[in-house]
Amino acid sequence: MWHYWLIIAGFFVILEIFTAGFLVFWFGMGALLAMISSLFIKNVVVQAGVFLVSSTVLLFFTKNLSKSVATTDVKTNAFAIQGKIGKVIVDINPTEGTGQIKVNGEIWSAKSHNDSYIPKDTEITIEKIDGVKAIVLPLNK
Repeated sequence: MWHYWLIIAGFFVILEIFTAGFLVFWFGMGALLAMISSLFIKNVVVQAGVFLVSSTVLLFFTKNLSKSVATTDVKTNAFAIQGKIGKVIVDINPTEGTGQIKVNGEIWSAKSHNDSYIPKDTEITIEKIDGVKAIVLPLNK
């Protein structure tokens, strides 16, 4: 009977590759545990019980773990610089519409949070991204 449980486990593991919920994997692990039990216990009903109980237990005890791993918030692209500290390399002048900053080795167009003038070489913090411009505040020291 262990052959059947191995085939079932393989089926669930392969099926997990095509799903995104990390749900079917635990049924594959339950089938592997049922396969191990089939080496010692010949009763198919007991093996099926091992499969059902172990799959259910694994599913419920690891549900929170898989949620926390799957919902990790990773900032990418422009949003990765929010909250970072940079330096003004071209005066931020709202009247002329100029301003550039350098943060993490990248140069960004910038404007001030409250449309104030920020001179070159001032350290700033990036409040948010608006389109292609970084909205910045001067860093008070």
